Amino acid sequence: MPPSEFPQLLAQYMRRIRASAAGVAAEIGLSREAVNNWRNGDALPGRKHRDRVLACARYLRLSEVETNRLLAAASFEPEFPQERPGAVPAPAEARVEPPSAQVVQVFDRLQATRPYPILMLLCPAHLGQPPQREAMLDEAVRRYGSGRVLHLQPPFSLSADAPEYFAALAAQCGLEGVESDFAFEAALDARLQRDGQLFCLVSRFEQGDPALRELLAGILRSLSEMHSGRLHLLICGGAALAELKYLGGDLSLLNIAHSERWPEPEAAAFAQARGLDLATAQQALAVSGAHPLLLEQAVEALRHAPRPESESLERELAASDLLWPAFLPHLAEPAARARLAQWLVAPRLGPARPWLLDPQLRALYWANLLIERSADDGRWLEWRCEAVRRAGRAALAAAGE
Repeated sequence: MPPSEFPQLLAQYMRRIRASAAGVAAEIGLSREAVNNWRNGDALPGRKHRDRVLACARYLRLSEVETNRLLAAASFEPEFPQERPGAVPAPAEARVEPPSAQVVQVFDRLQATRPYPILMLLCPAHLGQPPQREAMLDEAVRRYGSGRVLHLQPPFSLSADAPEYFAALAAQCGLEGVESDFAFEAALDARLQRDGQLFCLVSRFEQGDPALRELLAGILRSLSEMHSGRLHLLICGGAALAELKYLGGDLSLLNIAHSERWPEPEAAAFAQARGLDLATAQQALAVSGAHPLLLEQAVEALRHAPRPESESLERELAASDLLWPAFLPHLAEPAARARLAQWLVAPRLGPARPWLLDPQLRALYWANLLIERSADDGRWLEWRCEAVRRAGRAALAAAGE
């Protein structure tokens, strides 16, 4: 996708919802002139602007395919998993493939949770929120019935007020006449009283205004307590979702929720899903540390050149710019750079905890650069793979130029 397509796409997507340059600029934290320069083709997003382009995509309400297309036009890596070349997604009613082991594991855990079946599915960067969303919704329909499955995705816009926010959520549930948080709670309460057990998937929970997000969490908690065992909640998010549970103590809006991290892929299941032989799948997972972006690059490299030396593939992954944005926040201050340098040579970065108190370590974890691994003396945080460590060293060296 040539970078010159970016202004055309941006202009097209802005026209579709009648978005102004000033509105986009206010949402993504740039000047109106910068947005106009992008739209007119006078400038393209810089290397540090991937998050701004992603925020723009959310504000413009782009689909996952459109978001990936806009990012690619700006020479950034995709945000969402892509179908293999030539693959045509089947409609939901035509799907006959069984759910993945990860999806089954999540639903089994949710339905076994008592007394309040609320599961927070924590997903670090690039996994999607949630991963395998359509497969999850299909499994929910299979377990609960098509009329008992709700899917909430909070509006992204930070300028949405409470009436707009909860009206949008109500529309996703097929609830009419909702213009306030109170009306939304009352409508869901009536639905639970009428239909009995319901399943609700809340994806991309962290979007939008934090105060409205907390209000939504409070409503879902209240309904879960009022209808014990009848409202099954699967809430998906990252650091901000975990913060709601762990930083509030006993007053946390989600302290009755159980939390679980999306499971790491297993070689046999991954090989079957991607049409790979087991040895190739094992090599791709090992050299990439199962980091979503590196894993995709490793699979493509192995398709084109079967069984290269792991060392050469590792160097190839480390030399790409896929991980560069994740390391940039740790290069701005001397103290942060010094700590990063120490960690890059350490076999372990610290003990794994439900909530990491160190903000820099926590940022590395939620950027999906670290992984929890078990040892005889407990669970520890380590770099996902040597390619990630090499990429960090290269970023650190570039910062010192």
